[in-house]
Amino acid sequence: MTMLMEMLSYPFMVRAVIGGALVALCAALLGVSLVLKRYSMIGDGLSHVSFGALSLAVAFGWSPLWASIPLVVLAAFFLLRIRAGGKVKSDAAIAIISASSLAAGVIVTSLTTGLTTDVGSYMFGSILAMSREDVVLSCVLSLVVMGLFLFFYNKVFAVTFDENFAQATGVNVERYNVLIAVLTAVTIVLGMRMMGAMLISSLIIFPPLTAMRIFKSFRGVVLCSGVLAVVCFLIGITLSYGLSTPAGASVVIVNLAAFLLFFLAEKLLGRRNKTN
Repeated sequence: MTMLMEMLSYPFMVRAVIGGALVALCAALLGVSLVLKRYSMIGDGLSHVSFGALSLAVAFGWSPLWASIPLVVLAAFFLLRIRAGGKVKSDAAIAIISASSLAAGVIVTSLTTGLTTDVGSYMFGSILAMSREDVVLSCVLSLVVMGLFLFFYNKVFAVTFDENFAQATGVNVERYNVLIAVLTAVTIVLGMRMMGAMLISSLIIFPPLTAMRIFKSFRGVVLCSGVLAVVCFLIGITLSYGLSTPAGASVVIVNLAAFLLFFLAEKLLGRRNKTN
């Protein structure tokens, strides 16, 4: 408790806790649909696109977040169109776009500003990279993302489990797939400052997979995933402060520990049910 109070006495740590917790919550909620629809790797692909966009923004002196969000949203839409066309498999399309974006970002950076610490923070994450303006923008957009997810919850549920049935009942499947992809793109850009391009996709993948070990209903997985994401983030950021380890990596390790604990719990519950 003493360490926690000491940590929260620093303004940059308060900014990191507020902004990071909201982004982690958004990523977990969207991650449930992405994992169930087998879109989880789209988060990894969009994080690389985000790095390329952020590198361009830094190189030309633009506002990093405002410049990156529309580019990553366009990339998300493009990935969905490729998948719908069926000419290139989705995993191959993600690999092509992510590798190309990462390479473009590195080349642009090396030719302009050089591989500075600022760009490095986008690759691996940095608590110090979050300014007051970043936190305000993250809070506003995170609340918008959560609001849209909750407002269209029933449609997202239908599209997640059975697109054909949803379309037969009059749901515009393509529209809601685009909505999920756009919200994911925004969340990834917001989380880049804290987690970095290499680790941001873990916020999308780990909490839903962990929750699915115990809960089987969509609502149960969504609720558990959201709680796990926030709790793991807070524990990770506290460990990062206490042990002087990178924030993004610490959060990922805590998420991994939670996954292993839930995995063991699932095995124990399954063994007990068989015994009964």
